[in-house]
Amino acid sequence: MKKILLLSWILSGLFMGLSQVPEKMSYQAVMRSGSGQLLINQSIAVKVSILQGSPAGAPVYSERLTGNTNANGLATLEIGTGTVLTGTFNTIDWPSGNYYLKTETDPSGGTNYTITGTSQLLSVPYAMYAKSAGNSGGAFTIPYTSVVNNAATLFSLTNDGDGTSLEGSNNTATSNIAAVRGIVTSAAPGGFSAGVRGINNGTGGLGVGVYGSQAGSGWGVYGVTPNGLGVYGNASGNGYGVYANSNTGTGLNATSNNGIAANISIYNNANSNNVLTASTVGNGTVVNVTTTGNGAGVRSSTGSGFGVHGMTSALTSAGVVGDNNGNGEAVVGRTTSDIAGAVVGRNDGGGYGVRGFIATNTSGTGIGVFGQVGLNNSTGRAGRFENLNATNTTNNTLEVETNGNGNIPDNTQGNAASFLVNNTNSVAAAVRGEVKTIFGNFGAAAIFGVSSGTGGFAGLFHSSNSSGNGPALVAINDGNGNAITANSSKDGNGVETNIDGGGNALYAWVPTFATGRAGRFNIFNEANTSDVITVTTVGNGIAGNFKVDKVTGTSPAVRGEVNSQFANFGTAGIYGVSSGTGGYAGLFHASNPAGNGPALIAIADGNGNGITANASNSGDGVETTADGTGNALFAWVPNFGNGRAARLVNFNTANTNPVLTVETHSTGSIAVFKSGNPGTVNVARINSAGRGFFNGGTQNSGADVAEVFDVEGSVSEYETGDILVISTSTDRTVEKSSKPYSNLVAGVYATKPGVLLTEEHIDADISEKVPMGVIGVIPTKVCLENGKIKRGDLLVTSSKPGVAMKADLKKVKIGQVIGKSLQDYDQKEIGKIQVLVNIK
Repeated sequence: MKKILLLSWILSGLFMGLSQVPEKMSYQAVMRSGSGQLLINQSIAVKVSILQGSPAGAPVYSERLTGNTNANGLATLEIGTGTVLTGTFNTIDWPSGNYYLKTETDPSGGTNYTITGTSQLLSVPYAMYAKSAGNSGGAFTIPYTSVVNNAATLFSLTNDGDGTSLEGSNNTATSNIAAVRGIVTSAAPGGFSAGVRGINNGTGGLGVGVYGSQAGSGWGVYGVTPNGLGVYGNASGNGYGVYANSNTGTGLNATSNNGIAANISIYNNANSNNVLTASTVGNGTVVNVTTTGNGAGVRSSTGSGFGVHGMTSALTSAGVVGDNNGNGEAVVGRTTSDIAGAVVGRNDGGGYGVRGFIATNTSGTGIGVFGQVGLNNSTGRAGRFENLNATNTTNNTLEVETNGNGNIPDNTQGNAASFLVNNTNSVAAAVRGEVKTIFGNFGAAAIFGVSSGTGGFAGLFHSSNSSGNGPALVAINDGNGNAITANSSKDGNGVETNIDGGGNALYAWVPTFATGRAGRFNIFNEANTSDVITVTTVGNGIAGNFKVDKVTGTSPAVRGEVNSQFANFGTAGIYGVSSGTGGYAGLFHASNPAGNGPALIAIADGNGNGITANASNSGDGVETTADGTGNALFAWVPNFGNGRAARLVNFNTANTNPVLTVETHSTGSIAVFKSGNPGTVNVARINSAGRGFFNGGTQNSGADVAEVFDVEGSVSEYETGDILVISTSTDRTVEKSSKPYSNLVAGVYATKPGVLLTEEHIDADISEKVPMGVIGVIPTKVCLENGKIKRGDLLVTSSKPGVAMKADLKKVKIGQVIGKSLQDYDQKEIGKIQVLVNIK
């Protein structure tokens, strides 16, 4: 039947550049039937030809394209990607003349082209000429020299981006080269003429007129002159005449052999600014003056001011520092007064009244402050520190501090303070601290040790004699408080114990006369999700060993309980985790071979499962084995129960694995199903070869019997309900019927076979084959080519591919009848009805 095809084609996506050109064109067409209805989701084939000169010109290229229409009847194809019939697409000489596009279409997807159309290709495709077009324009020859007499700027580059407008680069290794050079050739140029001039019109930030940088050991900017100025800088406003900067070297270096290295002066009497300002934000010296001669390092003379005025605003600095690098004294104060000090340090701010420190001595003999008593039989104190202000509660009377690392081999040295009772028979304490208070506040302690760094100990007690038996620390409380209270306010441990020998890191015990616990661990913060107790070992020993050592005992060795309304993961009385690549999250072993008790009992008194097992990877949820004659898995329901012995369900619709896999490695049956009470009668069985035996017969949900067949062409070209005939060109192959009253009719493409017959293995891929129904009720394609169809009419093949029609009883022969119609049909279009298929 000839159809009318309404086409609208679009050539788009054509881009031909000088690199990586897509050698193809887009083609789109809308397919409609003779009645104007869209042909949706249907296979089509188009033969495309490129004609040169005229609509009837010779083809320079042709190819065959196939595809499918979408839900709107639109087919989208790409010319240049199909099966080439003649010519080469990427060698078409587009500029040589006019070209026309001829299309021949088969709406059924075959080679029976029934629709033909020709259209002229306009200007867009000729952009493909760009792949061979050459560049145009004049050449720029290097080196380039030109002389022009013009008052305007000869060469100007403006860059609106972040890049450099002009850059010069020179890779030569010789001396006296320049990447960019400017020359004023006149011997008498005007004032402030410049070989290179940099102008910065910016008013914000730290703009620079000329910026010189040097990545090596030379100069960023270098100026030379015999009598003038090598480099001249002038600041007419608030800027800098010359700005010198250095990251690691020297910002400004002035030297002289006979003259003055630098001369800095102010000639304005009304100018009260500093002649020289030197400052630093680092830790170095602001002004460093050295001399190797007999002159003064710094000499200052003044009238009514200060010869030297030292001032500081930092606690760690000094207004005046005197250094002595010889054997004398840096600063000496002498007095014969009985009431005044030889040296008095007074502090009216936050600094030091007297500060003594050692700066360079490395032999360990230097002393910052040295107080002695006993010289000339004196009996005073070597040092005394008093706080005479009772309201001074924010400062310590004495502070001793060291920034040293201490001496690990000899911990008597390098400490902030060291106290020693140097008498082996003494019973005195090296340090005795006592506080007499009614308050138990934090810090009210006889000895208060603080570790304010990221390490160190607030207190360390070491019994250093390896032959001694005394404890390192004894804590005794004669009252009701704790002998030791330990608290860690952050992430540390309240108590950490360590053992280097064979003893216990922590040994808690209750004597025979006491009734307390050996240990108790509580968390009273409901928001605290940490473990109450964590036990870890990196050895092969048991992390925790619990035992009720009583043969008549009925208490568990470990009892875990969780009182929660939630059934979240981890909310468990006992939660076992195996975080390595092996090991068990839980192991229960009834180790006595004479015992009859189970290794594990799981009881749920509620509606939950006795055991829930899940394997989130490729393992099994439950694996059971039987080394003896018992069952690896024995699921049973007692005589008072109403549940199932087993239920296997797959709730994932995307999971195509079998719900149950049963396999055997012997010749015995794969599965045996029993009935009766007790279940002793075999009612069904599957043997090791995969054959099923059913005493009561079988029942299937499909309505027909089908057999798997190969088809001519692609299986995507076939649909359920197609009439299939025996192929005359290939063995055991079928194809769509194409003529009426075919004697080769074999069956119908089945929709839902009740029984599918095949010679293939059950695991073979049969997706490229079709199930051909040979007997039973099958939805079948029909048309009105031989009149309306009534129930009971015999059906035969028609002239429409894969479609049946009503048989004329005067023409029908043996082997042509497909079956009998089970429905009436009087529609003009091709449709499907139920047919009792039975080839006759």
